[in-house]
Amino acid sequence: MSDPAPIETPPSSAVDSAVPDPDDRDTAAIEVRNLSRSFPGVHAVRSVSFTVARGQVIGFVGANGAGKTTTMRILATLDHPDAGAARVCGFDVVRYPAEVRRRIGWMPDHYGTYSNMTVLEYLDFFARALGFRGEERLQRISEVMDFTDLTGLADRLVDTLSKGMGQRLCLGRALIHDPEVLILDEPAAGLDPKARVELKHLLRILSEEGKTVFISSHILSELGEMCDSLLFIHQGEIIHHGSAESLRRGSAATCLVEVRLAHSIERLAEWVSLHPHVTFREATRNGGRIEIDSAEPGEIATVLRHMIRDDLPVTDFHLQERKLEDAFIEILGEIEASGVPVVG
Repeated sequence: MSDPAPIETPPSSAVDSAVPDPDDRDTAAIEVRNLSRSFPGVHAVRSVSFTVARGQVIGFVGANGAGKTTTMRILATLDHPDAGAARVCGFDVVRYPAEVRRRIGWMPDHYGTYSNMTVLEYLDFFARALGFRGEERLQRISEVMDFTDLTGLADRLVDTLSKGMGQRLCLGRALIHDPEVLILDEPAAGLDPKARVELKHLLRILSEEGKTVFISSHILSELGEMCDSLLFIHQGEIIHHGSAESLRRGSAATCLVEVRLAHSIERLAEWVSLHPHVTFREATRNGGRIEIDSAEPGEIATVLRHMIRDDLPVTDFHLQERKLEDAFIEILGEIEASGVPVVG
């Protein structure tokens, strides 16, 4: 494969002149350094930096206008940064866009359709555009249709598909050339619960096959289930990069526990009133929620042990995790209070 002719890079972008080795598995799937992009009256991305290792599933989270789509479009070689650098599998997105495109599958939040074109014709069109010919083309289309469960819709007109079917078709198009990295912009937006489950199942299979998946969404609970890490962007700046578990734990010095009793429910509040490091928060149908003045596992276990020792008929005792949405709002509150970005 001959080296692609480099194109002019923005002066503020510091990139290596050497062409990366595409077989170097130690190279990050995505590497972004001090990336910035502005539009008239809008600073969409502000000196963003992050790295995504190969084989990871990363959730990209932020409100509308936070900078998600702009960042993704730059990674997909559809836009140029004003400053900074972005690489996919080691290739700079500005200098070597053709090499980047060979390695990514891009799924935008909205995709174009064509009148009087069937599902099969649609995938065939893109397979030809990507250089597939003859039996190889037919085999690849068949594999993609089978994976996305589109075989039974081969003769359906594209512009008559439901939202869920259309998203599966868009994913199929992104997978035609078997890319290493998938960049998916709001793929679950507007899907019904069944279609969301189907999409999540497909993404889980792709991650198990070693694909790197960079996915944006507003549905934090679903991202927490499928992603290795979450990347939060707010007003063009990264404010958190870490696992969903670390986000749920946060920096809280206390923990909330739901306790259920077999009977004598009123005894829970009485018991809590006698223990200074435990606070009764609210009653529930079968017990109540208590707050313990420590998040240390040993201290939590001690509270349960003392309840049993004091003959409370405990049938359930479990920590209540913070919702990811609540954690996100808490981080934003910290930023507003301090005026300094909080990076996880």
